[in-house]
Amino acid sequence: MSLGRSIDHWGANPGDAIEAALKAIETALQELLATDPNYWRTGQKKDLLERLEKLQAQQAALRLRVLASAGDIAEETGAKDASGWMRAELLVDKAVARSQIKLAAGVAKYDLVAAGLAEGVVSQDKARVITKALDQIDADPVASAEDLVLAEKLLVDYAGRLTANELRIVGKRILAEIDPARFEDAEAQALLAEEERAHQKTALRVWDNYDGTVGFDGVLPVSIGMRFKRLVEAYAQPRKQQLVGKGAPLPPWERLMGQGFARLLETIDPAALPRHGGDATTINVVISLEELRKDLGTATLGYDETNGATISAAEARRLACNATIIPWVLGSDGEVLDAGRGSRFFQPIQRKAMRLQRKCCQAEGCDMPPEWCDAHHLEPWAVGGKTDLKDGALLCPHHHRLAHNPAYVHERLPDGTVRFTRRP
Repeated sequence: MSLGRSIDHWGANPGDAIEAALKAIETALQELLATDPNYWRTGQKKDLLERLEKLQAQQAALRLRVLASAGDIAEETGAKDASGWMRAELLVDKAVARSQIKLAAGVAKYDLVAAGLAEGVVSQDKARVITKALDQIDADPVASAEDLVLAEKLLVDYAGRLTANELRIVGKRILAEIDPARFEDAEAQALLAEEERAHQKTALRVWDNYDGTVGFDGVLPVSIGMRFKRLVEAYAQPRKQQLVGKGAPLPPWERLMGQGFARLLETIDPAALPRHGGDATTINVVISLEELRKDLGTATLGYDETNGATISAAEARRLACNATIIPWVLGSDGEVLDAGRGSRFFQPIQRKAMRLQRKCCQAEGCDMPPEWCDAHHLEPWAVGGKTDLKDGALLCPHHHRLAHNPAYVHERLPDGTVRFTRRP
């Protein structure tokens, strides 16, 4: 529906025409919302989704057109732009509002993008991608005005065939497509500059949530980030396959990835790690002998409570099975009673022998492959257990945690499997 023909731009109030058009849109939406899609034919659902996609682009075009001319709203409210009014009246976060206003200004500069939005062939997400790419071309000293016009035409054309992410990739090299001889070297230089900026942006934050979890977030260069993703997926995938094989419901992929990341960290070879603080990279667990003997004791992960975190004695005993952990057992006066024994860790040849003998996790009913299992001391090393094949067992991470959980007891059966039983 065109409003232009019913509006007198020289003084008549267009309010009646705008009100009538909005009322018609609202009425039509209410009628559609009153129906139940469960009773629609498949063709009707597909047709609706296709047309809604187009309508959303046209609605975005109208909103952006209004925002581009919303200086009077800012003037009336005494604000820098209309985002303050949008925050107060529409409850739109200011950052989101300013992003929309910025996009409105960008679209207003490019006629073909604005027309594509109005026709419903360019979505708002694609318009954002295209205007960003065009702004970069406009700032490129090598590109001419003709290059900018041609790039806009090509990107709007691509918008009808590509997703927003695919369009973003094309937008980065659109100049090289326009004139390879002139722009391929410039594209390579731009890529190198982007990679350098990515390395400068590399960051990692880790914090204690004080609820038994640690949170983290960060930014990595794409080459490192994709390697990280693949490594974590490699550790997450066997867990997925195990669950599928057992017919068990799959947890969210994010949880599988988190478990895979945890497993990646637990299986890092300490011999391959750099020295930290003048010593091999290790984690210290400090626990008193009294707490060590308790089912519900506590320990400190680190040298002291100020610079470390509190964990359960059960978790400390589980960690003591891994080669990156040094347990420090203190007496009643704080003296060091035990600071680790050289024979504590199962040697590679012992682990190979255990894998050859056991084939999988030794917990009753578990078939996790031996490559994904920990070597566990059935008689806890921290209280005198020996590091030998007779006292060793292969347990998957889940059953390894149960082995150190005071809520469970476990015993080795005559056939070598380990049975877990919940305490009454």
